[in-house]
Amino acid sequence: MWPLYAAGFTTAFGAHGIAANLGGHARGAVTSLLVLGGLLALYDGAEVLLKPVFGTLADRVGARPVLLGGLVAFAVASALYVVADSPGWLWAARLGQGAAASAFSPSASALVARLNPAAKHGRAFGSYGFYKSIGYTLGPLLGGVLVWGGGLRLLFAVLAVLGGAVAAWAALGVPVVPPLPKARQTVLDLARRLADPAFLAPTSALAAATAALSVGVGFLPVSGRAAGLSTVATGAAVSVLAACAAVVQPKAGRALDNGRLTTRTGITAGLLLTAAGMGCAMLPGLTGVLVGAALIGAGTGLITPLGFAALAASTPTERLGQTMGAAELGRELGDAGGPLLVAVVASLTTLTHGYAVLGVILALGPALTVVRRRPAGG
Repeated sequence: MWPLYAAGFTTAFGAHGIAANLGGHARGAVTSLLVLGGLLALYDGAEVLLKPVFGTLADRVGARPVLLGGLVAFAVASALYVVADSPGWLWAARLGQGAAASAFSPSASALVARLNPAAKHGRAFGSYGFYKSIGYTLGPLLGGVLVWGGGLRLLFAVLAVLGGAVAAWAALGVPVVPPLPKARQTVLDLARRLADPAFLAPTSALAAATAALSVGVGFLPVSGRAAGLSTVATGAAVSVLAACAAVVQPKAGRALDNGRLTTRTGITAGLLLTAAGMGCAMLPGLTGVLVGAALIGAGTGLITPLGFAALAASTPTERLGQTMGAAELGRELGDAGGPLLVAVVASLTTLTHGYAVLGVILALGPALTVVRRRPAGG
C-alpha cells in the first residue's frame, strides 16, 4: 500500500506545488492573468478529459501497468521543463503532468480497493486520502521553498525525481493484479450504471466536498485579509483546514470498518459539517475564519474516504477503474465549479453571500435524503 499512498501524495503535491508558485515565479511565461489561468487550467483540464479514459483502460489491461506508465510519464513531463526552460515547454510540461496524473490517480484508487478486503476499505481509503491531503498541504509550502532556492526548474526537477522514484517503488512493491473477465458493456449499460443512485450519491458528495475544500483554500484568505488579518493568520487558517481533513480521514475509515459508522450517516454528517463551516466563514474576524476552516476540513475529511468506500462496495470488481475514473471526474468538476460559483455570486453581491449559497447547496443533500425517506402522507 505504501507506493500507492506515495502516488496519491505525488499527484496532490504536483498539482498544488506548481499552481501556488506559477504566478510569482514564472514571469517569462506568465505575461497576464489570462495566461496564468490557462496554465492553471491545463492540469485540471487534462484530468477532466482523461481520467475516465485511463480508468477504463486500467480495467482492460490491469491497474498496475497504467499506474506505472502514468508515474513514468509524470517524471518525463516534469523533466521536460528542467531540460528546456522556455514558456512553450512549460505549457507542454504542465499538460503532460495533468495527462500522466489522469492515468496513475484512478489506477491507484482502483488498486487500493483491489488489494484490500471490503471490510478494510474504509481504513485503506482513509489512509490514502490522508497522504493526498499531506501533499496538498505541503505543495504550496515546500514548493515555495524549492522555488525560492532554485527557481521553478528546481521544483520540476524534484517532481521528476519523485515521479521516477515512486514508479520504481511501485514496480517493486505493488503486486500484479490481473484484470478480471467482464461481460460486454454497451454505452447504454454504462449510462445506466453511472445514473444509479449507488454511484451518483457518493460521487455527488465527493464533488461537493472538493468544491468546499477549493473554496476554503481559495477564499478564506480573502475573508481574512478583508477583516484586517495578517498573511500569517490567513495562512494558518488554510493549514487548519488541510490538517483537519488529513486527521479525520483515517479516523472515519476506521470507524466505517469497525461498524461504528455507516457510509450514509457519515456522508450526511460530513455534508452538514461542511455546510456549517460555510456558515461560520460568513462571520467576521479570525474566529469565523478559523472555525469555518476547521469545520470544512473535518466535513470533507469525513466524506472523502466514505465516498470512495461506498463506490468500491457498489461497483463490480472488474469495473473499479472505470468507476474511480468517473468519480475522479466528478471531483474535478467540483474543484472547478465550487470556486466559480462562489466567485460569480460574490461579484454580484458579496463573498458572504457566496459562502451562503454554497452552504445551502451542501445542506440540500441531507435535506433531500430526509424528504425521500419520509413515508407518504407523513
